Amino acid sequence: MPTLPPVLVGKAVTTPQSLPETDGKVFLLPRLGNRHGLVAGATGTGKTVTLMTLAEGFSRIGVPVFLADVKGDVAGLAVPGSMNDKLQARIDEIGVDDYTSEGSPTLFWDLFGKLGHPVRATVTEIGPTLLSRMLELNDTQSGVMDILFKVADDRGLLLLDLPDLRAMLNLLAAERKTISTEYGLVSSPSIGAIQRALLRLQSDGGDHFFGEPALELSDIMRTNIDGRGMISILASDSLILKPRLYSSFLLWLLSQLFEQLPEVGDLDKPKLVFVFDEAHLLFNDAPPALRQRVEQVVRLIRSKGVGVYFCSQFPDDVPDNILGQLGNRVQHALRAFTPRDQKAVRTAAETFVANPELDVAKAIGGLGTGEALVSTLQDKGVPMPVERTLVAPPRCRMGSITDAERDQVRAGSPIGAKYDKRIDRESAMELLARKADAAASEANAPDAKPITGEAGGFGQSIRDIVFGTKRRQGMVETMAKQSARTVGNQVGRQILRGVMGGLFGGKK
Repeated sequence: MPTLPPVLVGKAVTTPQSLPETDGKVFLLPRLGNRHGLVAGATGTGKTVTLMTLAEGFSRIGVPVFLADVKGDVAGLAVPGSMNDKLQARIDEIGVDDYTSEGSPTLFWDLFGKLGHPVRATVTEIGPTLLSRMLELNDTQSGVMDILFKVADDRGLLLLDLPDLRAMLNLLAAERKTISTEYGLVSSPSIGAIQRALLRLQSDGGDHFFGEPALELSDIMRTNIDGRGMISILASDSLILKPRLYSSFLLWLLSQLFEQLPEVGDLDKPKLVFVFDEAHLLFNDAPPALRQRVEQVVRLIRSKGVGVYFCSQFPDDVPDNILGQLGNRVQHALRAFTPRDQKAVRTAAETFVANPELDVAKAIGGLGTGEALVSTLQDKGVPMPVERTLVAPPRCRMGSITDAERDQVRAGSPIGAKYDKRIDRESAMELLARKADAAASEANAPDAKPITGEAGGFGQSIRDIVFGTKRRQGMVETMAKQSARTVGNQVGRQILRGVMGGLFGGKK
């Protein structure tokens, strides 16, 4: 098998002793692309352009990429760029011999279904942990959400969208005493708080996300007919205004990759590169338990062939336990105007492999736009000493695209027919509504005649024991509930939830 070409990051400003064989060019090795990475720097220093350069490089060697478009300019990956004198000078300085303006094979996605194919997941797949984070619930309310999912799993009720979730909340309210005895305390104020949070989520447009057809991982891990990796771009300019929904969705997607992909060890290139832009939103206000789960996923997903690249303003936006796992580093300029900035500069300087010819802390403040301090993993996974680097320009447009250009890309998408039309199949709301209608019909039906033909006699007593009274459950109802519980438990035993509480092992 021929050796894959490395991903060009840029060229060291001065050709160091450590890079003589590459003429000073700085590369990211494909076989170490799954060792994760970090792109950091202040606003306007070139982080987005660096992400686009890396995405293009991975795509050219057949690696699919998933990244969010927070400002709307990442969409430029889909169309060729235009040459100018400044760009030509950078190309000549770095020595990019094969540079040609071109777009990359691209898929557009949008949770709201406006700027790309709708991205959906079912409530059951999301699970109670991330849903509680989306709804900004406190610990007590999150506990009620755990009980709600457990009851739904035990009774074989499929939760697809927000109406299903509301139906389950009504069920918890109606059977609150029984459920509290069997599963744990469920209070009316907690149910009311969750209902209000659902209303806020719906008013923010979050209800577009829940439903079917749900996103299949294979559709963000595609290559085109030329063998180039498809770049999936999630429109996030509106989504970023709802940071809990944004970060929880990306975390769910990352956890699905972790749960569903098989172990593959170290490959010649990653199966997918996953970029988490505005990474600080993932960890802001995250409870310790959630942070621990994120750390576990990032630590172990490397063996599934997935490389995770965090992008944020400051390197210390990422917790130390995760920061230590990020082998490929690109640090753009930081301006040390405040104590917070000065701390970030020290953190960035301390996390690089030292270069005796470079004062890292001083260099970080003096980097220009399009320059960065770079350290990537080299042979045997050893990080190279940090180098001040001119970042290579992307071959696509460095800016937003028109609506007509976006529509043209969407028209040629291989998955539009699969996701653009919503599906609404029978789920918890319909099942619970049918049961409620049946119970109402039974309650309105004429009473059966007593066995003896006399009210209040021995026959009536037998009837009360078998069928029950308004105050006491009868044998028929008891047996029916026991049977339903048995069936529900059998379904529940087949349900496994992964590290983030999402559905594991396929859809119900």
